[in-house]
Amino acid sequence: MADTKREIERKYESDDSGLPDLTGVAGVDAVVDKGVAHLDATYYDTADERLAAASITLRRRTGGADAGWHLKFPVAPGVRDEIRAPLSDTLPSVLAGLIRSRVRDAQLLPVVRLRSDRDVSDLVDATGRVLAEVSVDAVHAERLTGAGGTAQWTELEVELADDGDPAFLDKVDKRLRKAGVRPSGSASKLARALIETAPKKKRRNGRPTPPPPPPVTAGDHVLAYVREQRDTIVALDPAVRQDTYDALHRMRVATRRMRSAFRSYAKVLDRTVTDPVGEELKWLAAELGVGRDSEVLAERLSTALEGLPTTLVNGPVRTRLGRWTDARRGGSRRRLTGVLDSSRYLALLDTLDALVDEPPFLEDAGGKPEKVIAKAVRKDFGRLTALVERAIALDPGTERDLALHESRKKAKRARYSAEAAVGALGDRASALVKSMKSVQTLLGDHQDSVMARQSLRELSALAHAAGESSFTYGVLYGREEQRAAAAELALPVAWRKITEATDI
Repeated sequence: MADTKREIERKYESDDSGLPDLTGVAGVDAVVDKGVAHLDATYYDTADERLAAASITLRRRTGGADAGWHLKFPVAPGVRDEIRAPLSDTLPSVLAGLIRSRVRDAQLLPVVRLRSDRDVSDLVDATGRVLAEVSVDAVHAERLTGAGGTAQWTELEVELADDGDPAFLDKVDKRLRKAGVRPSGSASKLARALIETAPKKKRRNGRPTPPPPPPVTAGDHVLAYVREQRDTIVALDPAVRQDTYDALHRMRVATRRMRSAFRSYAKVLDRTVTDPVGEELKWLAAELGVGRDSEVLAERLSTALEGLPTTLVNGPVRTRLGRWTDARRGGSRRRLTGVLDSSRYLALLDTLDALVDEPPFLEDAGGKPEKVIAKAVRKDFGRLTALVERAIALDPGTERDLALHESRKKAKRARYSAEAAVGALGDRASALVKSMKSVQTLLGDHQDSVMARQSLRELSALAHAAGESSFTYGVLYGREEQRAAAAELALPVAWRKITEATDI
């Protein structure tokens, strides 16, 4: 088992003079001394410090009130999510899974040991409610790998209480600065320890990987887009495993964006290299889609059911829908975890790293982005135009549904190629992205209606076989038909506006 805690804190340099008087901070009635805790933490990472480069920390700590394994992911400056697991001799599997996309087949090693004497105080209001915890930490750091050394320092840390107002930290900050205390130059103790205990030749370790230089050529722009999707897939892996809201969808979109870039910019990146990678991304997207499609359907049907008057709800519809949803979601979650733990997935991540590090550029990669990229975007838009116009000309029915679905897929591709072009083409590409998103939403709602009607037929059959009324499923089916018809009616008008406004 593991628990997650949102950690909001600020760190400051300390000159060993102890804690300044904070009773003057607005809202603070008293500073309650909680005593000194002796903490002993060993931090783990790969030999090349992959976790530290991503500002992720993994430690095993004894002492204090929260002894155990702690895994921290950055959320925003001064904000991290800490996932805790009970103290054990080996890394708990639940935490190992959350860093697998970073660690992969590399070995985790103890890299730094931090021993701290933590003098803890609580800032409380007039009712005794804790507003924040303040600690003065005397830290001794020891490098456990290589020819590293040791370091010592004292720092002051202010951590907001659970459900506290982040604005309170601004009040504390103002008071501390007035007392001459300055913010720390390091985001975490580990980051500082890695820098100060490393051999001089490796003092850059422990710092986040610096960003690449700004793109210049067409290849630079396309590679920047591909790199962004690779980074997104890797970064979202832990959130997908934890079933964080929308993480699955965002990860799937990143795979699609990368595949789209490979196809749209075939004159920039060699398809003999990218096509096999694209097939693996297609596999991953399909596996992610099993869970995502279930989420979308469940949410759509549940919302539609909630919108019905009670007089139109006959039988145990909510109960059946809930069981149907849980069965689909449960199976997909187990399968998805297996996919993310598979050697095939980890090999794909390695392949993406190699592709980004040594991109298979073609001659057009060195060309002017205004020319090479604009040509690719126009080509995608032309393909989409032909598909949409064909779909609009068809009579309502299965053939039109299929044509609209194909148009939806091509709309995504046109949108993604325009996204990759924003850095090179500016506002023109941004306007096209916005237009493609609007038509994609329209076509997406239509396709979701098609899928919802298929599911409603399935639910109706199950209800009928169990001797339950199928009336409500029929009502929902009819409403979905109306939504699809409305989307089909709106498409010609929306598409005409887009074609008239597009300037690429």
